[in-house]
Amino acid sequence: MAKDAPKVKVAKDGPYVVSGGLPLSRQLIVRDSEGDPLRWKQGRKVKAGKRYLLCRCGRSKEKPFCDNMHLKARFNGKETASRMLFSKAAETLKGPDLLLKDNESLCSGTGFCHRASGTWNLTMESDNPRSRETAIQQACDCPSGRLVACEKTGKPIEKDTKKSIGLVEEITGKLNGPLWVRGGITLEGSDGKKYEVRNRMALCRCGRSRNKPFCDGAHFSVRS
Repeated sequence: MAKDAPKVKVAKDGPYVVSGGLPLSRQLIVRDSEGDPLRWKQGRKVKAGKRYLLCRCGRSKEKPFCDNMHLKARFNGKETASRMLFSKAAETLKGPDLLLKDNESLCSGTGFCHRASGTWNLTMESDNPRSRETAIQQACDCPSGRLVACEKTGKPIEKDTKKSIGLVEEITGKLNGPLWVRGGITLEGSDGKKYEVRNRMALCRCGRSRNKPFCDGAHFSVRS
């Protein structure tokens, strides 16, 4: 890997160390009339340098950036997530014109998969062009990459996303979600070992996930 290549490094019991000049912006969840996530809305960009520290404990008063509150709080940031490859861990649902790969352990609870009878049902109805299109959209909007829609050949269907980090937030501003790491960015654990590079990852920033460094939806019980 090139010296200045974009990377997120998990500091032991500390923040995420972001290098390589990765753009940082707010990503807002827009909901439909039923309250289900409908689409993403680009929020404002957040000024950050080539290298910056993002809060991982959830206690910083300078969010999204780290202010060393993890030291005062004696934050336990032990990483517990499996290193198993997505292809090994995911189950495959075979629809008539679409495959859906699902690694439930990565779920961040964002909920784009709930609308219009759900991504799984839509996959099973994928011989209907509208159902297929909606299933693909929902899978691609899943920030954690739990769901990956694939052609019948097994080829993943992914949006062409530039390397960047999104701060997942409700458009109402009432709840902050995970860090949405996009575009195939290297994630390095505190032990120096790298996680599998994936197009979409959701990293915990409330400090309470039981699947660190990944988000498991724990932020729904606490403001991050």
